[in-house]
Amino acid sequence: MTEAELVASLPVLAFQAALLFARVGAAAMLLPGLGEQEVSPQIRLALGIGMVPLLLSALAPNLPSAPDDAAEAVRLVVLEILIGVWLGGLARLVTLAFAIAGQVVALMLGLASALVPDAQLGGQSTATSRMFALLAIVLVLGTGLYMLPLRALAQSYAVLPAGAAWPAGDAAEAFTQAAGESFALALQLAAPFILGAMVLNVALGLLSRLAPQVQIYFVAIPGQILAGIALLALLLPAMVGAYAEAARVAFAALPGNR
Repeated sequence: MTEAELVASLPVLAFQAALLFARVGAAAMLLPGLGEQEVSPQIRLALGIGMVPLLLSALAPNLPSAPDDAAEAVRLVVLEILIGVWLGGLARLVTLAFAIAGQVVALMLGLASALVPDAQLGGQSTATSRMFALLAIVLVLGTGLYMLPLRALAQSYAVLPAGAAWPAGDAAEAFTQAAGESFALALQLAAPFILGAMVLNVALGLLSRLAPQVQIYFVAIPGQILAGIALLALLLPAMVGAYAEAARVAFAALPGNR
């Protein structure tokens, strides 16, 4: 390519880079490991910008040229942002499952009143939920699972080409299904604690009937917390392994990885 051809192609390349950044940058704000609230916006912005030159040369032939109509250009950019947020949100739901499991575990253990600030779920959350959220981040980054959402993002142009019509119905259905699967995974991980709490409460209810003069629940709460913490220490390695496998399957099923 001559210098004159390069200069002539700069407006097209600039618009294509803007389109690429719109999708990649929006997704980077939500992707597991990259889009955590603990990561400063400047770092996330730098990561999004850094991915543009890596992908532009390969994806440029599939990106539309700059349209003459400004409204059409705005529509294309907004559509790319929407796709990026959708893809990042699908991946984010997978990591939220472990935090939700921690929230359920805290409720079953009687630790729901022990609250700590949680940047992921907003406001304050339980200590176990915060611990599980951080565990999910460490697991995704430490095992290389973060590469699967990134690959899905890079290959999403084959599924959702830039400039194509937004499949609102299918996108909403996919997001709803992902949210349901995330909640189901959280309940599966917390199932031993739910079962244990149910058995314990039934037993305490029977004891309160047999000895109504004794404050059974006030006596049993400290034991419930101690037994629950011991059970958590026993089951946590298995829970982490089960979550890692479920996250790998969920990330592999993201649009673009299928």
